[in-house]
Amino acid sequence: MSGYATHEVRNQPPPLEDFNAWAADLPLREAVTAFGAGWAEARLATCGARVGSAHVQALARLANRFTPELRTHDRYGHRIDEVEFHPAWHELLGMLRADEVHSLGWTEPRPGAQVARAALSYLWAQGEAGIGCPAAMTFASMAALRHAPDLLDRFQVKILSPLYDPRALPPAQKPALTVAMAMTEKQGGSDLRQIQTQAAPAGGGWYALTGHKWFFSVPTADLFLTLARTKAGPTCFLAQGWRDGGGRNFLLLQRLKEKCGNRSNASSEVEFRGLQAQPIGEEGRGIATILEMAHLTRLECALGSAGLMRQALRLALHHANHRTAFGRPLVEQPAMTNVLADLALEAEAAMWLALRAAAALDASSRDEGERILSRLLAPLAKYWVCKRAPVAVAEALECHGGNGFIEEHDIARLYRDAPLNGLWEGSGNIICLDVMRALARVPDSADLLRAEITRARGAHPALDAWLATPLPAPEEKNARLLTEQLALALAASLLLRHAPSYIAAAYCATRLGHAGGYAPGTLPAGIDCAPIVSRAAPAGMGDAHLEKRG
Repeated sequence: MSGYATHEVRNQPPPLEDFNAWAADLPLREAVTAFGAGWAEARLATCGARVGSAHVQALARLANRFTPELRTHDRYGHRIDEVEFHPAWHELLGMLRADEVHSLGWTEPRPGAQVARAALSYLWAQGEAGIGCPAAMTFASMAALRHAPDLLDRFQVKILSPLYDPRALPPAQKPALTVAMAMTEKQGGSDLRQIQTQAAPAGGGWYALTGHKWFFSVPTADLFLTLARTKAGPTCFLAQGWRDGGGRNFLLLQRLKEKCGNRSNASSEVEFRGLQAQPIGEEGRGIATILEMAHLTRLECALGSAGLMRQALRLALHHANHRTAFGRPLVEQPAMTNVLADLALEAEAAMWLALRAAAALDASSRDEGERILSRLLAPLAKYWVCKRAPVAVAEALECHGGNGFIEEHDIARLYRDAPLNGLWEGSGNIICLDVMRALARVPDSADLLRAEITRARGAHPALDAWLATPLPAPEEKNARLLTEQLALALAASLLLRHAPSYIAAAYCATRLGHAGGYAPGTLPAGIDCAPIVSRAAPAGMGDAHLEKRG
């Protein structure tokens, strides 16, 4: 039908596909080596090629276009409470588990295992954010299950298996298990002390739980942790999705949430009507028990948001390298180069901050100081990285012009996904209060964090000035300001120690020294944007434009 053409399609970028997200990310490769996981390079390269493949990109689009559907009953009228997914969802989860995103930190005995696993999580966040939720909860469940050694022994091998089995069967009949958690209720939100779900002894160590949960993501999970009240108070429980004797475990899926983003992943409202469950940890101490799991999922939020920022930056760079306006490529235009450089600084700092938190987790079993830092760095990174992600992704979308706001473009999906991690596992105020709690209650945590930041003393005057300035008083009204300042200083210190000087100096001058403006793309005149953009640009994306500029 070429005779009907009115024009030739020109000046549009080719699809960004079949690239290696690991090989094209020099800062990530440097961070993985710096934090002792260089031995995982081959594994990460394999994962990076998969994540950047046209096939995974197509699966992600399908999983988000054809969203999960709730089937409360079968065609004969039997109550089944199942969720149907597009096959793309299951294929993506199978790939993710094969890459051991959910397990490597627990199964690999070498130092750096948690860093390597975190890098895998960061890479997969660039492929499809929705599958990160079941992976994160499965990974983090080990922290809570340690309080129930018998249950851990029973399920651990299947939880950590690289296999994926989506069938609706009891755990005993499956080779691999997915784990979720259900905590939030309508009346309480983040205030878990307000839970109303009741747990009554049912004999043989079992309890029957009756109540509701307002947010239950991954309701297809084989196992899930939840909270209910016993006579001793809020208690943590483990329940199976399907009973050993067959059938759903006395839970009713009321509806699936119609979310503005993260649409490939099912989140539900659920009622427990005699749910069979076993207690995890000490009765009455359930909030503390399940928050050990939440501590690790908060790290996953930071990694996921950092990965989204990196992919949004990559898409913006790709567009700017291949799109011409006013007679020259966008990437050569000073205003656009400034925007891209500012986004590159933000993305790199976010990655270093999140991986430093993973490194503390990795060393926590060997080093008491790192164990204390781990308690503090996870919420610190979670708050700041998740706060910066929506801003960065929105700016990357704007780099595409109107095309970025079209749903069939990948950047639009990232834009809808970007706010979620800031909400999941505690919104901003909750996380900052947790930082304050860690500083107040965990011995030496403030001194250890300051010592970590001080390792870069003398490398830049802005950091030295920060170190010489008193911090805001540790009062509740200052929680966000204090958390932000600590995150900025730690990110600056990490860049000064590990990144090229032009990256670290630009970050310190603008984030600590307040040079430039507030919106992205306001780096001051003294900062050379070209090498910052060149460092961030994936291989084969037209870097010759920058090289020509010198």
